[in-house]
Amino acid sequence: MPNKETAIVVGVGPGLGAALVRTFADAGMRVAACARSADKLTDLIDEINDNGGEAKAYACDAADENQVNDVFTQVDSDMGAPNVAIFNAGSFVRNSILDTSSEEFQNCWRVGCLGGFHVARAAATRMVPNGSGTILFTGATAAHRGGAMFHNLAVPKFSLRALSQSMARELGPQGIHIGHVVIDGLILGDKHSVDEKDGNADALLHPEAIAKNYLMLHDQPNNAWTLELDLRPSAERF
Repeated sequence: MPNKETAIVVGVGPGLGAALVRTFADAGMRVAACARSADKLTDLIDEINDNGGEAKAYACDAADENQVNDVFTQVDSDMGAPNVAIFNAGSFVRNSILDTSSEEFQNCWRVGCLGGFHVARAAATRMVPNGSGTILFTGATAAHRGGAMFHNLAVPKFSLRALSQSMARELGPQGIHIGHVVIDGLILGDKHSVDEKDGNADALLHPEAIAKNYLMLHDQPNNAWTLELDLRPSAERF
């Protein structure tokens, strides 16, 4: 197999996930795009491959340990062990704590945090023996601040941030770059439109611009690594 890097993106939707797949494919990598339903990624994969890139879709529920392990094993065979692994999955239900069921709360945590553990562990298992690799997590403002009615998002995001910190301290000395990206604002096209921000496109984060920062993190030399990077549009208050 030619000497070409492989990236795996878990949690690919039409917004940031798709932008990540395009960006890493444009950088010359093979890209494994993972979503609960691989059929929904057909147009994205065709677009990349028709333009000279190399991408393939895989079905994977990050909360299911066996599915994650099976996907990584298949990607090993199809593309080679990943040099970059990105966890971009999440599940969020805005609700009052008084109305949140245990099942709802557990589901949001399982997808948003346990899924990150499954993906990161599978990636690290492959990267540590080689002494190199990048594992990136998509975080949110909720990783720093639990807002009213946002416990279903804050709890998994707080936990995911803690996971990234612990992994960075353990695996950094072994050559594995861990990055946690705080998305502080609404993402254009990810259920949010320009109209929502009074017609100001600069008030929303653009998926392609976010994705370029993920690629930058992977390209950083190991004498200047970033653990946590927060991204927000210029108009966002913080």
